[in-house]
Amino acid sequence: MAIERKGKQQTKSSLHPRNKHRERYDLARLGEVCPELKSFVKPNKFGDESIDFADPVAVKFLNRALLEVHYEITNWDIPEGYLCPPIPGRADYIHHVSELLCQSNFGVIPIGENVVAMDVGVGASCVYPIIGHYEYGWSFIGSDIDRKSIDSAQAILDQNEKVSSFVSLRYQKDKSDIFYGILNRDEKIDVSICNPPFHISADEARKGAVRKVKNLTGNKPLNPTLNFGGMSNELWCDGGERKFIRNIVHQSRKFADNCFWFTTLVSKQSNLKNIYDMLDQIGAREVKTIPMGQGNKVSRIVAWTFLSPKKRVDWGKERWGRK
Repeated sequence: MAIERKGKQQTKSSLHPRNKHRERYDLARLGEVCPELKSFVKPNKFGDESIDFADPVAVKFLNRALLEVHYEITNWDIPEGYLCPPIPGRADYIHHVSELLCQSNFGVIPIGENVVAMDVGVGASCVYPIIGHYEYGWSFIGSDIDRKSIDSAQAILDQNEKVSSFVSLRYQKDKSDIFYGILNRDEKIDVSICNPPFHISADEARKGAVRKVKNLTGNKPLNPTLNFGGMSNELWCDGGERKFIRNIVHQSRKFADNCFWFTTLVSKQSNLKNIYDMLDQIGAREVKTIPMGQGNKVSRIVAWTFLSPKKRVDWGKERWGRK
């Protein structure tokens, strides 16, 4: 592993091997495509050029540059205050999902527009569909309960024809529903992905922001600005991550034949036992837990399917061209 001076890692070895963001950011190149980023580039405590990751504006311009350089997306933008997700982590989820499908397809990653993923909570940034289509050619259904997020994601797609025809954005009118109102009863998707709201309240989200800024800067702000932004439905909901995932799990049973693999990120390890118990109760045929890590943050993907072995074979033949 390459190591830069003063012990900082040059390579983010915890990221998936196909993740484009394993190396340190080439800020000179990124500044060329996004001149606004240049004013935020300054030496960090190790003497290397970096940005202040506690500054939401700096993070936004970094994302804009990363999406243009690595995914050919131009004019990317989001409304003020909306979630500006870390691109490396989002890319990792997509690559791990590709491995999940690969394992179900005799070691071959299903690619192309006939492979359909559903992004539960696509957000204003539309990042998962952008990365998933660029890397594997997949089509996406992106749902969200926030109309402004849908409008923002659509504006990004409208300015990027290479991806726009492969993403269908759908507004979820009922906040209590996940798949109802989005998927038609006879509609098939190969995988669903979701990054659930983490916190149970605005106050908990604020406390989390204090911890995050303190970790990044060493200072404890009284009124922190979330470096990745985020509205209420993006960062917190009644019952937090645990209740949101419980809703996904129970609704997934009603769409058992519509989806090969249901997946969700699980940030809190303490929620895993409850999730496993629920999946056992509703008759999931197989459950997988995929570890993920970025820097000091450890997370995981939980995936489950209701399909019998025979149905899985038939699915591969019909949708992925498996012989």
